[in-house]
Amino acid sequence: MERKRKPFLMEIAGVELGTAQDDYLPLTLATSRGTIAYRYYQATHARCGAVFVSGVGGGFGTPSQGLYPQLCRVLARQSIASLWVRFRHPTILEESILDVLAGISYLSDAGIDTLALIGWSFGGAVVIQAAAHSDHVRTVVTLATQSYGVAPVAQLGPHCSVLLLHGTGDERLPPSCSEYAYDLANEPKRLIYYDGAGHALNEVADEVRQVVGDWIVEQLNVAQ
Repeated sequence: MERKRKPFLMEIAGVELGTAQDDYLPLTLATSRGTIAYRYYQATHARCGAVFVSGVGGGFGTPSQGLYPQLCRVLARQSIASLWVRFRHPTILEESILDVLAGISYLSDAGIDTLALIGWSFGGAVVIQAAAHSDHVRTVVTLATQSYGVAPVAQLGPHCSVLLLHGTGDERLPPSCSEYAYDLANEPKRLIYYDGAGHALNEVADEVRQVVGDWIVEQLNVAQ
């Protein structure tokens, strides 16, 4: 089923891969709306991928004690490539959605067209909206999502599953934000609360890493 067309546009004018840094390649996309920076974790024979985004702080921020780079390395060993996004304008929802969609386009051109999107806080709304505008996304994972901007989650499912995680001790965004998104979402969906955990879910980092990693692998394998 075809999704709605994007209400905003971005053209990719150039691609640059930098020198390998640790486990990733710096990736830069020159676009009609500015330059976007990514960290690209390649994987051998990858047909599936994951896209990770942070919150309004911008940069390469990660929740849950290094969750994102840890998962990128774990997924690469299972032939799942990962792209970690740095927003151009981390407080502007529409521009951040475009940053994710540009990354999806890059992966699709590389033959990686079955995707998971993972977003923390503000990034939860970003990945939900990006999924609603892409036929390549098979699952969305949010960690301590905000409620503003998540209404398009109702457009997902059954083609795209949703996993929402939230700490009951979140000092920035109450668990009701994830509950709101869960109530709007179609099946398949799952909501997990972590008792006493804060906004970054640092207190339950090991459990979150296991749950999210297993979910991504399971959902992408089902989608193939």
